[in-house]
Amino acid sequence: MREIVLDTETTGLDPLAGHRVVEVGCLELVNAVATGKTFQAYFNPEILMPSGAQDVHGLTDEFLADKPLFGEKVDELLAFIGDAQLVVHNAQFDMGFLNAELERAGRPALTNSYIDTVSMARRKFPGQRASLDALCERFGIDNSGRTRHGALLDAELLAEVYLELSGGRQRDLALAPEAGGRAGGAGSASAASARSARAHTASAAERAAHEEFLKKISEPLWLKG
Repeated sequence: MREIVLDTETTGLDPLAGHRVVEVGCLELVNAVATGKTFQAYFNPEILMPSGAQDVHGLTDEFLADKPLFGEKVDELLAFIGDAQLVVHNAQFDMGFLNAELERAGRPALTNSYIDTVSMARRKFPGQRASLDALCERFGIDNSGRTRHGALLDAELLAEVYLELSGGRQRDLALAPEAGGRAGGAGSASAASARSARAHTASAAERAAHEEFLKKISEPLWLKG
């Protein structure tokens, strides 16, 4: 199954108020494994960046001034997404912004099925924090490089969170070292734990004790017949 983990950065919180997408980051999963294929692009929003939004992602008017408009990269973005299922943290936010940009570019809204990892986290851990940082902390995912939001970095972290939420990561099974041991490698687990076979034939004393035990059973079934 092909899935696209997706994140956006924007100039604000509401596309209906004229806020715009300034970055999109996507990462491809196939059968719950990252393929290494990504899409990332910055966009000129054609409006000034509010200070509050800049504090979140660090993208300035000067940096975005020479970046393409969303409509200039839309074909590349849609080709990367294809018909894959989307994985989005707080999907209503990102999908709302993307569909607003698609409408401005004269394109239809996305119809891809999607999974909202915020909803997944709240079902799995009711009453607990469901932010990306909180989930990284819960699952022991290193997010030390996330000093500010960035769409592709957040998509990479979200991919790890998503696999944890869906039970896709099985890091504690240690199958690889065990397989290496079966191959006969030096210092393997199987060699370290090997022991001599135990004798299974009962001793004379054990057989005598068994006979004495049987005498204590009244009307044993195996003597009826």
